[in-house]
Amino acid sequence: MFGLLRKKPVDKLVEVLGKDKVSLSLVERKLYSYDATPIPVERAIPSAVIFPTCQEDVQKIVKVCYEEDIPIFPRGAGSGLTGGAVPILEKGIVVSFERMDRFYIDVDNATAIVEPGVITYNFQQEVEKLGLFYPPDPSSFKYSTIGGNIAENAGGPRCLKYGVTREYVLGLTTVIKEGNILKTGNPVIKDVAGYDLTKLLVGSEGTLGLITSAVLKLIPKPKARATALITFRELESVGKAVTKIMTSGIFPSALEFMDSYAIRAVEDFKPVGLPKDVEALLLVEVDGSPQSVKEDINQVKELAKSMGLEVQVAEEEEKAEKLWTARKSLGPALGNLKTGKINEDVVIPRIYLSEAIKEYRKVAEKYGLLMVIFGHIGDGNLHVNLLYDKKNREEEERAERAVYEVFEITLKYNGSITGEHGVGLTKRKFLELQFGPVGMEILREIKRAFDPKNLFNPGKVIAP
Repeated sequence: MFGLLRKKPVDKLVEVLGKDKVSLSLVERKLYSYDATPIPVERAIPSAVIFPTCQEDVQKIVKVCYEEDIPIFPRGAGSGLTGGAVPILEKGIVVSFERMDRFYIDVDNATAIVEPGVITYNFQQEVEKLGLFYPPDPSSFKYSTIGGNIAENAGGPRCLKYGVTREYVLGLTTVIKEGNILKTGNPVIKDVAGYDLTKLLVGSEGTLGLITSAVLKLIPKPKARATALITFRELESVGKAVTKIMTSGIFPSALEFMDSYAIRAVEDFKPVGLPKDVEALLLVEVDGSPQSVKEDINQVKELAKSMGLEVQVAEEEEKAEKLWTARKSLGPALGNLKTGKINEDVVIPRIYLSEAIKEYRKVAEKYGLLMVIFGHIGDGNLHVNLLYDKKNREEEERAERAVYEVFEITLKYNGSITGEHGVGLTKRKFLELQFGPVGMEILREIKRAFDPKNLFNPGKVIAP
């Protein structure tokens, strides 16, 4: 009779993968139940953490999970900010891709085949040694993974000129329902055969399948770059300056905005010499040939001066790096202002920037909250941060109500509720504001086609 006892689902995973790839440790299970999401989200301690090392492992995982109805929560480096990698069902397992970290660079074809656990910065360093360039640069690029970047369609300062992660994914190999392999795209620039499933999978946040490899496009590495710092005594001039730069014939590789609160926060956290008595600043980066960079940065300087603005050009690479380090330190710097933070990465058309920022500010005043705004203003992607005291539940509730109004303003100006952080758990309830009922039904149908049992990252993006 005892021989008829059914094996536990986790035991099956140990059997097909081996003990060294399946962790049942309570400590590890707890650690892998968190990501970098700054606000409390629903979470559960998973039944196991799985560490595949190859595509065959991933197929085995999905096959067992589909047979046993085990929810699968994929994870890169856990650097996401919307709860995308957080397990929400105790029966579920976390699949961490950190051991799948191999890549091959094809210099002749300017492409690379990359596994999901490759750290973005490490990959970029190797690519640049060969005179090539992989532009996507999320703030977490020194520890986030290519797989996570693809899952979230990550952006970054350089996406103004070069585009987001999606623009560099030529093909994917993905394990979908029942352990089946779906290969989409090819290492070619032109490919219009059928529906573009590759682009659909990029940004799907692990809800449609598990990506096991990607074919990435590489481009020539720019030979030079230069950075200018423009400061503003009044906020109203920022939008005008952005418009003037973007209509001047210059195409900046990055155009970043920081308001006065952001400037003071980063200077108190990691001082680099930013002026603390201004209302806002722009960081402008141009790249290209040495001659074009020199001409473009001088033109930026003259444009700023013609508007009566103060401008400094970082003559040395070390100075430029300091400025960009300050920009990328903003996330942790805000922790010094308040213990709680809701960080929304909204996107609006550039022509409405000045108006929208004023309206966001009014929301902060209405709810008596500290608001810090910074971000990729060149493409309209702003990080609107609502700060509060975690011990003050009433203040936290005010921040939650304010978020809804921030999204309403964003959509009023034909924007989007997220530009690079994804939907995950934290923005799920707001998605219908943007898509409407017809759009949401299409999204649900796509989910059902790829994952009829709702086992791939269930509860993310689309509410159950």
